[in-house]
Amino acid sequence: MSTAPQLLAISDLHVGHEDNRPIVEGLRPEHPGDWLIVGGDVAETAADIEWALSLLKSRFETVVWVPGNHELWTTSKDPVQLRGVERYQHLVAMCRRIGVLTPEDEFPVWTGDGGPVRIAPLFALYDYTFRIDGVNSKEESLKAAHDAGIVCTDEYMLHPDPYPSIDAWCDARIKESEKRLADCDPDVPLVLVNHWPLVRQPTRILRYPVFAQWCGTVQTADWHTRFNVAACVYGHLHIPRATVYDGVPFTEVSLGYPREWRPRGLPEKLLRPVLPARVTP
Repeated sequence: MSTAPQLLAISDLHVGHEDNRPIVEGLRPEHPGDWLIVGGDVAETAADIEWALSLLKSRFETVVWVPGNHELWTTSKDPVQLRGVERYQHLVAMCRRIGVLTPEDEFPVWTGDGGPVRIAPLFALYDYTFRIDGVNSKEESLKAAHDAGIVCTDEYMLHPDPYPSIDAWCDARIKESEKRLADCDPDVPLVLVNHWPLVRQPTRILRYPVFAQWCGTVQTADWHTRFNVAACVYGHLHIPRATVYDGVPFTEVSLGYPREWRPRGLPEKLLRPVLPARVTP
């Protein structure tokens, strides 16, 4: 057990995969005061999302969730057939019912080790601007993906209603998020949490570079320097690692699919600390 509460994070639980479910069932705090950030892609159905988040909320003092693309899918196997903004709002209402914080709630302040920091859960989406070299438009980028046979399932399952496109929904979310971040007290550092990476660099190591267009937006590229940011947390790529850009630590905290974590094995501690522990003289 930890001697002090920690701010921990994990993403891409994908509990619709049978082998991931017992892993989630095994997630427990090391201290009664631990907080947990869940960085999206919990599952595809509303029932599975509620099961996982309810379980985690029953164990951790505070749970903060941001949506990933999988939560936003409208699939034939989900009795909840809401699309786009209505689906997102349905999930936010569910989280509020079970006591889980979302991007629509007041940003909470962590005062434990590494704090105080304000946790800013974001829902920024993507807009097809993470393009491969030589491709200058969304249309060209999508054509390159279709020609390569590398097309994200979002194109068939993630609906932007009532917006005309995902990139239009993304633009609206960016404007709203920027305003909220600008309104935060600049003397309290931020922990930015978004399912998709806020900068392009992590996508440079993707096996299929053309997939990057579904992985973020260039509109967030300077958020970690424009605002007073202590750390950034993301998922989506299923490449768990820690990097530093412009002096700011970025941590991908994804579990991923069984076919991905089985070959490399699971780390001893699945829950990643977001902030360095305070050093006591």
